[in-house]
Amino acid sequence: MGILADLTLSTLCFAVAITVFAGLVKGVVGFGLPLIMISGLATFLPAEVALAALILPTASTNVRQALRQGPHTAWQVVRKFRVFLLGLFVTLIISAQMVLFLPQRLFFILIGVPIVLFCLMQLRGWVPTLRPENRVRDESIISSISGLVGGISGVWGPPFVAYLTATNTPKSEQMLAQGVVYGFGAMVLVGAHMQSGVFNAYTAPLSAAMLIPAFLGMALGYRLHDRMPQKTFKRATLVVLTVAGLNLIRRGLMG
Repeated sequence: MGILADLTLSTLCFAVAITVFAGLVKGVVGFGLPLIMISGLATFLPAEVALAALILPTASTNVRQALRQGPHTAWQVVRKFRVFLLGLFVTLIISAQMVLFLPQRLFFILIGVPIVLFCLMQLRGWVPTLRPENRVRDESIISSISGLVGGISGVWGPPFVAYLTATNTPKSEQMLAQGVVYGFGAMVLVGAHMQSGVFNAYTAPLSAAMLIPAFLGMALGYRLHDRMPQKTFKRATLVVLTVAGLNLIRRGLMG
């Protein structure tokens, strides 16, 4: 039973409700599950327990998202975004070595402010133009930014979502691309926190218990997503991304 034996029924119910909502948001726009889970669970659980709780749901829902249209389609997405994936993980590896030398809070602010400004400008009608012939250059730049921040702060999703939104990527392809990219990251997350001790025999049962709520919320979110026009999907993505950016700024300012 692990930590489950030490939790009250009300605490467990709160955790389930937060996870269902996190899964719902992920099913609708393709991201946001770990952000919502860590923000919600950490209000009544120790930070390391909240982090452990989201590990299995994050990894499993990303795999589900990446494979929603089958392994062949997922592989096509990997090939299409291979420049981004390569750049991301090279810079992740490099920047992870800088953790001891650079303040994490500064990077939360540096990534959060541009994301919020980008989203607010798009919500007001600004349309960025990224030319297809510059795709390799643009993906290299965005992946380097994502990897630099991700290796230090553990957050690399928002720049990628901003890029997909800026290039008007169709919603079905955007969902798959996010699943593939976050899936890679989630596998790293599982291994890293098994080694760090955060994810262990005591905390793992809580993470496993959150799998069903996460998938339930995701299934509900998919139903909304499938009925959602591209324009509405883009607006919903920008709103969620704005909240994510504001949360990064908050973490940078408040710790």
